[in-house]
Amino acid sequence: MPVKIAAVDVNSAAERAGIKKGETLVSINGKEIFDVLDYRFYETDRTLQILLRNVSGEEREVRIVKREYQSIGLSFDTYLMDRQHSCRNRCIFCFIDQLPPGMRESLYFKDDDSRLSFLFGNYVTLTNMSEREVDRIIAMHISPINISVHTTNPDLRCKMMGNRFAGKSLEILYRLAQAGIRLNCQFVLCPGINDGAELERSLNDLLPLYPAVQSVALVPLGVTRFREGLYPLKPYTREGAQAVIETAERYGASAEKRYGKRICYAADEFYLKAGMPIPRAEFYGEFDQLENGVGLLANLKQEFEDARLLLEDEALPGKQRSVTMATGVAAQPFLNQLLDGLRNQCHNLTCNVVAIRNEFFGETITVAGLVTGGDIIRQLKGRPLGDVLLLPRVMLRYEGDVFLDDVTVETVEKELGIPVQVVQDDGYELLNAIIGGDRRAEGGSCSGR
Repeated sequence: MPVKIAAVDVNSAAERAGIKKGETLVSINGKEIFDVLDYRFYETDRTLQILLRNVSGEEREVRIVKREYQSIGLSFDTYLMDRQHSCRNRCIFCFIDQLPPGMRESLYFKDDDSRLSFLFGNYVTLTNMSEREVDRIIAMHISPINISVHTTNPDLRCKMMGNRFAGKSLEILYRLAQAGIRLNCQFVLCPGINDGAELERSLNDLLPLYPAVQSVALVPLGVTRFREGLYPLKPYTREGAQAVIETAERYGASAEKRYGKRICYAADEFYLKAGMPIPRAEFYGEFDQLENGVGLLANLKQEFEDARLLLEDEALPGKQRSVTMATGVAAQPFLNQLLDGLRNQCHNLTCNVVAIRNEFFGETITVAGLVTGGDIIRQLKGRPLGDVLLLPRVMLRYEGDVFLDDVTVETVEKELGIPVQVVQDDGYELLNAIIGGDRRAEGGSCSGR
């Protein structure tokens, strides 16, 4: 698709060169521009020969001399500069296929775009990647790329992803690894399908690719109550989760002995399902897959305990403070235990952690990130909630204002009659929100004043 210029920044290098809104950006220094990665990569040079085309098809060239890495000042209709690539697979575990009807349209879009992997950390399956994209990643040395592998068994991958090319596309993974591209790999595990012996086969294939394969995350599938007509799947049991953790830790220990890094990790959700303690923060090394729920709770605990050490040893007398934290069913015991030390230290503080049952998607869904505003309102209305209701940021969309069911934070505040404070996955911010103050920079008391 032609890359049409939507705007030219005032006083930018592009404006000074006479580039106009509505012109098409054809190439920079002879390199054709298809999208944002091409543009951002090739505009970094100090001297640019830019080929433009007007609406009549006439072409002209302008020269720009600027500082290295300085933007030339062009804007486009979309961030990617063309259409977002959608997923062509029919994965048996796809969560989007399990959404109820009537939700906002954007939630039903399945992305599978290698550019979003690099720019925003999204995962790609490789089945949607053209030869040009593969060559570009290698030529530009774009790293890291996050890949949804699921299995290295080609036949099983085709079955799981509903795509006859899914097995062959694994060749791209090996090409990227050979070229030195850093890879974070994800396995959505389905009981009895790609765990057990199949998982061990996959780990035996991937772990020797270190250091290109820098991490492997094992995450459990999500099963909602809207699976009618879909492949029959069940969520992990306690025993099944324990078996996955045993495999992950065994292979992780082997990798650590061989490479000095564990590489393979089970997601926090597996530990919660198994009823097993979350490992300490140092277990997770550099937290390569924090956004994938791997080591998130360990990191939160470490930050929270570090923040608590900044408080004075004994709570000073002062105003009583009462807060309620709402979370998913899975994390409630962990958060309750996390707060025990603070409760003992701050005698004028009451902090209750309430688990919200997921009636919207079904009670097999227990993570906080899929709790809806409607469930929060129905389950907390009429209950004493104290001075403020704390909600984790993961419950809301990117803009931080709306839950998955389109209920707004303002609506929750109005219906429950209490201020709502949204808290990031940050132990310092969590402690500050609980005690009502800023204790990140320096020590303070638990007085609640």
